[in-house]
Amino acid sequence: MPIALHHDVGNSYRLEISGVLSRAEFARSEDALKIELARVGSAKLLCVFYGFQCWEAGGDCSNMCFYVTHGDAIERIAIVGDERWRDLALMFASADLRKAPVEFFPANDIARARDWLAS
Repeated sequence: MPIALHHDVGNSYRLEISGVLSRAEFARSEDALKIELARVGSAKLLCVFYGFQCWEAGGDCSNMCFYVTHGDAIERIAIVGDERWRDLALMFASADLRKAPVEFFPANDIARARDWLAS
């Protein structure tokens, strides 16, 4: 599965993203996150790109409806992955639009990303 949502601790969740990501798969992870947000109120997200290849061609994975409805419930987003995905991942996370901070960390800095997320 190219994307999976995991509960880490407290209100921290980890999205593991790999392979070729389709809109349908991403929508399932949004649905799972909606359920968790209803349960915990707000969340911190650690998005880990490992073995990620690309977003599906023609598959618009951005969902402004999710962002508008649930964006304020996201406290922080740490993105960990290959440097070549930095700009697209930050754009995909709507980093410039969010009130919450979004940071990108190189693939070997997952511990630093977790520390930043917890702060």
